[in-house]
Amino acid sequence: MTQNKKIALVTGAGSGIGRAVALALLEDGFSLVLAGRRAEPLQAVVAQALAAGGEALAVPTDVRDEQSVAQLFATIEEVHGRLDVIFNNAGINAPAVPVDELPLENWRNVIATNVDGVFLCARAAFGLMRRQQPQGGRIINNGSISAHTPRPFTAPYTASKHAVLGLTKALALDGRPYNIVCSQLDIGNALTELSERMTRGVRQANGEIAAEPMLDVRHVADAVRYIAALPLDANVLNMTVMASNMPFVGRG
Repeated sequence: MTQNKKIALVTGAGSGIGRAVALALLEDGFSLVLAGRRAEPLQAVVAQALAAGGEALAVPTDVRDEQSVAQLFATIEEVHGRLDVIFNNAGINAPAVPVDELPLENWRNVIATNVDGVFLCARAAFGLMRRQQPQGGRIINNGSISAHTPRPFTAPYTASKHAVLGLTKALALDGRPYNIVCSQLDIGNALTELSERMTRGVRQANGEIAAEPMLDVRHVADAVRYIAALPLDANVLNMTVMASNMPFVGRG
């Protein structure tokens, strides 16, 4: 069991926002548990953490699978005995097509990861945080500005992030008796290897294709660091971190 260190779990930790957040939390002294479907990227982040003098454990996990998530949290409890922070980050999108051309399988894949996966990890984190002593902890869900305003042809992703917003509020309420708090970080245009294509042009509300301003992912990581560092009697229920000039505020 790790002594005198706070424990943070990051899902989807092998790349993009998850990797950036994990390494930022490492700088703040957290011992990391890294979850994701592919072992190799997780191990690469572990190597970075160890090289920086930190502690990190990779646990390959399919957040869509109840037993896989149960094994992840059993490992956390066995190794560390507690969990202080989870950044519930794993998520996927679907092909950008008109809704009548969207296969049901694609819809279900997005919901399975972005809703079921967030629920399964939050449920397990809630249970561990409720049992542990001292009781309590912090759940931070990766939402999206799509939890408020859609992009064209993104019905599955938009619906999933609206669901996460409702789950966040429910967890924030239900966690009160147990010193468990829940936040949602709504991110707009963070530049990662997955979003780089947006610099070359994406569909706009008026049907045009246009490049969009992007946000350094480090600012997203710093936002998570701020929330994670708060005492449990303070919470940021919702925070939006976005590229200042991206087409979100206003009409398109």
